[in-house]
Amino acid sequence: MVNRQHTTYKRGDRSVKRAVPRILIVDDDVSTASYLRRLMEKEGYRSLIAVNGKAAVKKLPEDPPDVLFLGIAMSGIHGIEILKEAKKLIPALPVIIITACATVATAVEAMKLGAHDYLSKPLDCENVVNAVHSAVQKRNTLCSLDPDSFPSGHQSTLAELMGPSDRVAELTTLVNRVAQSDYTIILQGETGTGKELLAREIHNSSKRAARPFVAIDCGAIPEHLLESELFGSERGAFTGAEHQRPGRFELAQDGTILLDEISNMPLSSQAKLLRVMQEKSVFRLGGTRSLPIQVRVLVASNQDLHSLAASGVFRKDLFYRLNEFVITLPPLRERQEDILYLANRFLTLANVELNKTIRGLSGSALTALRHYPWPGNVRQLRSTIRRAALLADSVVMEHHLDITFPSISAGQVSSRSEESLWKNLSYKEIVRRKTIAVERAVLSEALKRTAGNKARAARILQIDYKTLHTKLKQLGIQEGIDTHFKVQSSSFEVDG
Repeated sequence: MVNRQHTTYKRGDRSVKRAVPRILIVDDDVSTASYLRRLMEKEGYRSLIAVNGKAAVKKLPEDPPDVLFLGIAMSGIHGIEILKEAKKLIPALPVIIITACATVATAVEAMKLGAHDYLSKPLDCENVVNAVHSAVQKRNTLCSLDPDSFPSGHQSTLAELMGPSDRVAELTTLVNRVAQSDYTIILQGETGTGKELLAREIHNSSKRAARPFVAIDCGAIPEHLLESELFGSERGAFTGAEHQRPGRFELAQDGTILLDEISNMPLSSQAKLLRVMQEKSVFRLGGTRSLPIQVRVLVASNQDLHSLAASGVFRKDLFYRLNEFVITLPPLRERQEDILYLANRFLTLANVELNKTIRGLSGSALTALRHYPWPGNVRQLRSTIRRAALLADSVVMEHHLDITFPSISAGQVSSRSEESLWKNLSYKEIVRRKTIAVERAVLSEALKRTAGNKARAARILQIDYKTLHTKLKQLGIQEGIDTHFKVQSSSFEVDG
């Protein structure tokens, strides 16, 4: 486990520890490397020196830095080759190129390969400091928004990753309660709600945090290959098995394995998984001896495993073995406080990725985001904001979002959405959603009848213009003459 120095800073009324940024300096020019080291330490960073490319390539995976200073014209491995290797190992690592022989061609090649900045010798102190501050800021932004960008470093809380809502606080409480145990956990929630993120948080908060976390999507692997992926295979076990391969359970030894979308696992594989969990050992396909394993099992599903077990689609005995603790992740539409928080986080991440300075979202865009049903949940929100950031110049407008609110009249709610509405919702929430749906339908119809004339619509509905205008804004109904009227009136519809 990497041993990092930490600094403490204040956030509100609490102190937070964060790792001191570490700078790796790779240059065979000793005077340049020493100068950079002194400068970095003066700025409060920790610094390491590698005097050649081979040493650098070895250090990167063993002890990943936060920023890499890289000399281009070195003996042995050329700096461009080290840059390529660094980006393979840590794609989001900011790399600052240093060279005494600056050429346009080299600079262009380096930037195309993902270099953060390009500095020419003799080095200017102010330029170096500005470059490294910018790189550290980029690294911290990427790391907090997307923890998988870096293999180690800052550990974000669930509130930072998922949002400040009470529902996320409840998830945090559950994680803290169960993480230190070895309970098998079922994570249930719609597609895109963050089941794998929560699984990683459980692992990172557990006594197994220093050991591997291995995830496998049981629905993405063909049935005839799933067992070899899970349990491994011996050479000659099947056509094409030319080498011995460890399975995911072996790779997760002493750590955690996440079996994602386990409801898609064939019944025959379910039986073998049950045996593995009971006996704590695996047989590779074609193998003759058992291999002991010590692995914590987490499973995720976008369907209710209890119902699947009751209907015979999922093995009851396996369900009872897995059902030691269940965490249900709420859909994004039930976490209103998190929508705008996440949208702003994803916009910040997109700004870093695209090297843009989009200031924020317009009022109409924020309203649309808040009232859209998000059938694809957080995953859909992130894609929407990323696309909008590409299209926008200074502010994200509503038309940049490219989301369509389904139009519906009162009483035209599908049986599918009705069934979803009554599932796991309180009386208060059901009434709230029904009321919103009816209000949207009525206002949409009034605007349609008046060809978008709000004053006439207000007279028809016998309300004042200001009230109508406020309602349209609150409910996310597009203003102006529009025969299609992008209206959300089925906010409770669930993606199957």
